[in-house]
Amino acid sequence: MSTNIAVHRATIDDAPEVAKMVGQLLAEIMNVIGAQAFNFDLSETTTRLTDFLNREKYFVFVARDGSLPIGFIALYESYALYAEGAFGTIPELYIRPQYRSETLGLQLVSHAKSFGNSRGWSRLEVTTPPLPQFERTLAFYEREGFSISGGRKLKIDL
Repeated sequence: MSTNIAVHRATIDDAPEVAKMVGQLLAEIMNVIGAQAFNFDLSETTTRLTDFLNREKYFVFVARDGSLPIGFIALYESYALYAEGAFGTIPELYIRPQYRSETLGLQLVSHAKSFGNSRGWSRLEVTTPPLPQFERTLAFYEREGFSISGGRKLKIDL
């Protein structure tokens, strides 16, 4: 692994590259679970991400090896009584396969924690991909101090 890795907060200029990595993340999940769980359109995702970044509804930190984007972590702010106010959620964390099992995930989570502290969040929550196929992902988060808070994530399309 290169020692030339830097992490920075994403700007609108990063949106096309982050959107491509989102597509890679979703394709990887669907390949592993064997189901078409997501719809993905690169152009629409890039436009949506640009809008979210512009309105500060979504916060992204991008890792680069030199000029090559190699991973990212995304965050958004939520509010709940059970969380005692504002908190952050990590809906997406992706690292290109050849950069995994290094310290990059730890670096990205560390940036997320620092950012959350700067915003006064009471906690960070994370959405993991389906289990048991992604047990390693769950183990990673547990090693980083996350604990299971119960329940399962459910959805209904509107």
